[in-house]
Amino acid sequence: MTIESIRVALAPWYLQIKFVHLLAVMVWIWSTSVAYMSYLVPVFKAWRRNPGDRGLIAMRDWVMDRFDEGVIYEHVAFPVILVTGPLLYIAGGWSTGAAWLMLKLLVVAGVMVPMELCDYYLSHFGGNKRRIRGSDRPQRHEAMVHAHWWFLLVTTPAVAVFSLLIVFLAVTKPI
Repeated sequence: MTIESIRVALAPWYLQIKFVHLLAVMVWIWSTSVAYMSYLVPVFKAWRRNPGDRGLIAMRDWVMDRFDEGVIYEHVAFPVILVTGPLLYIAGGWSTGAAWLMLKLLVVAGVMVPMELCDYYLSHFGGNKRRIRGSDRPQRHEAMVHAHWWFLLVTTPAVAVFSLLIVFLAVTKPI
């Protein structure tokens, strides 16, 4: 099966694939932003001001657990984006000659994929705070809470800038 035959087979479904892709992009961008800004940041700021306050530590852990559950939507949407994106590339007959697309793919592959892999680890796999807390390893739990908080502090500005750049490039195709 050649790329051309795949393109011909996918072409009638281009708008449906694009809809799924854009829906996943919206879920990926917005699913955790309200929870991060409205719940996680205020609780973490209060905890950082009073790190020994047991009530704030309990609130911090509760908020982080809810955040890790909520981020599941983002972490389902991202693989959908990674599957539908190449399908759109093929179905739309795009080429590597489209500079806007190459810049978009560079940002996705170079920034977003590595960042999301770290986020998956911190939220669901080895860094899952609820699971670590349940295993009675308080030092590991504290270390992972701190690691996740620093990860969010560093990556949030990058997500804000690069996700908007990706959407801008896809919509306007300026170059």
